[in-house]
Amino acid sequence: MNSNTVLPLAVAMMIGVPALGSCLGIGLAAMKSLESAARQPELTPMLQAKFFVSVGVLDGAFIIATGLTLWFATRSARKVPPRAR
Repeated sequence: MNSNTVLPLAVAMMIGVPALGSCLGIGLAAMKSLESAARQPELTPMLQAKFFVSVGVLDGAFIIATGLTLWFATRSARKVPPRAR
């Protein structure tokens, strides 16, 4: 097996796993945010602001992971010409 046959699988794993984690994290955060807003409605504006900040951080981490993955994939997919002797 050479690196060109494993590369698509590695890229799919490096994008898929952070995407799954980001989706689960945002879902759990939304669940807890709605639950806490239902318990104490007077704190809803403060909770909503904190929720959006945390969702932005989670999304940012996923976008950075995707960017790094695609950067590594394009760097390793380039054909390096052999050196002249």
